[in-house]
Amino acid sequence: MNDTMRIEQAVEQDADAIAQLIGEIESYYGGANVAADPDQVRSQLFGSQSAATVLLARDSGGEILGMASYSFLWPAAGADSSLFLKELFVCEGARRRGVATALMGQVRQAAARAACNRVEWTADRDNTSALAFYTALGVRPHDGKAFYRLGQDH
Repeated sequence: MNDTMRIEQAVEQDADAIAQLIGEIESYYGGANVAADPDQVRSQLFGSQSAATVLLARDSGGEILGMASYSFLWPAAGADSSLFLKELFVCEGARRRGVATALMGQVRQAAARAACNRVEWTADRDNTSALAFYTALGVRPHDGKAFYRLGQDH
């Protein structure tokens, strides 16, 4: 991580910026670039039962460069816990500048502080840049699991 970038855990005052960032993430995956409802972001991240933790990468001027969101899962292997990385996203203008690497480093530190025995995540098979990044980190895909999704329409 360079000296002009910092990684911080998001606070409630970041809810509007995170809502905008969620729109960028949706656009990246082919959806509309429509911001999430900031009140929903506040409720999910800073309400009485937080659904996730968000780390924000910022430049020296405070502009958001990217984010990582994660939750803890239990049980993992045995009765241990794991950290599940739900989203790792770097804004278009900040890509290939070490932002994702810095965010992953902070995610690994969060897992270590929480005594998690592993960090897990999924990636779309057609997201070749993400797959190449994870390979460069020395991580190989885990073929032992099938991914399922049960939505409101099922």
